[in-house]
Amino acid sequence: MTYKIAFFDTKPYDKTFFDKANDDYGFDIRYYKGHLNENNVVLTQGADAVCIFVNDIANAAIINTLVDNGVKLLALRSAGFNNVDLKAAAGKLPIVRVPAYSPYAVAEYALALMLSLNRKIHRAYWRTRDGNFSLHGLMGFDMHGKTVGIIGTGKIARILIQILKSFGMNILAYDIYPDAKIAEELQFTYTSLSDLYHHSDIISLHCPLTDQTRHMINEDSISAMKDNVMIINTGRGQLIRTEDLIEGLKNKKIGAAGLDVYEEEGPYFYEDKSDKIIDDDTLARLLSFNNVIVTSHQGFFTKEALKNIAETTLKNIQDFAAGKPLENEIKNESNE
Repeated sequence: MTYKIAFFDTKPYDKTFFDKANDDYGFDIRYYKGHLNENNVVLTQGADAVCIFVNDIANAAIINTLVDNGVKLLALRSAGFNNVDLKAAAGKLPIVRVPAYSPYAVAEYALALMLSLNRKIHRAYWRTRDGNFSLHGLMGFDMHGKTVGIIGTGKIARILIQILKSFGMNILAYDIYPDAKIAEELQFTYTSLSDLYHHSDIISLHCPLTDQTRHMINEDSISAMKDNVMIINTGRGQLIRTEDLIEGLKNKKIGAAGLDVYEEEGPYFYEDKSDKIIDDDTLARLLSFNNVIVTSHQGFFTKEALKNIAETTLKNIQDFAAGKPLENEIKNESNE
C-alpha cells in the first residue's frame, strides 16, 4: 500500500525537489498551494502523513483534527517549529523536522547582507539603472579590524565566524552554553551580552527563539550598543522588537539593519503581494528606510539546502512508515 502525504504551502521549487527525491521512495504526494489551516484541514482525510512549512498552522484544534482524520505523522520541512502546538500533539501525533539543511547557506547570506548594507550595493544598483553614477552617500567602511558580535554559536554561527575571521575581523560571541573548545579552535572570545553590545560594530543574531530570547533586541539593549551599529537577523523575527528597531533607526543609533526575518512575516513572506497595498504599517515603515534591507526569509534558499530538505523529510517519513526510530523527532520541549 502506497503511503499518502498531504503537502501544504507548495511552491514550484518544493514540487521540483520533492518529486526528484521521491523517485527513491514512491510516496503518493498530494500537493496543495494553501497554508494548512482550519478551513482546509479537511484535505488531510485519507493521508498517512502531513508535510508543512513555517507559515502553516498546527495549533491544538488542527492537530486534533489531523488525528481524527487518521493522520499518523506530522512532518515539518523546516528546522523551527514554533508554529506547532507540541503540548497538543504529545502522545497523539509524532512530529519530525529537518534540524539542519545547509548552515553554509544561511551563514553566507548573513555575510551578503553585511556587505550589501556596508557598501550600499542595493542603493548603487538602483542608481546606476537610472543612469546615476554618483558616489555621494555610498561610502562604507573596511570590515577588516572591525568587531562583530555573534549571538548564538551553533552550526551557522560557527561557519560565519570562520568567514569573518578571514576578513581580519574581531569576533565577540555570546551563548547561554559557551563552548570553550570551539572558541579556542576558531579564535573568538565569549563575553557577556552587555560587553558584546558595547563593543560590536556589527551584531548578527543566530540564537533560537525562546521565552528568554524573544524581543532580546529592544529599547534597552539597543541603547547599550555602539552608535551606528549594524544589526543582522537571519534567525527568528521575534528576536527583535520591531518598533524599537525602527526607533533606533530614526534616531540614528542603528546605522543599518539586514532582516531576512520579521516577527509578523506570516501573511507576506513567500507570497507575491506586489499587486496589493502592504497594510502592515510596521513592515511598510521598515521598507521605507534606505539603510534597511528586508528579504523574504530566503537565507536557506540554495539548491543544496532544498535537496537536503526534501531528502531528510522523506527519509523521516520512510523511517516512521517502517517502524524505525525517529532520529529527528520533536519532543514536547522549547523551540530550538
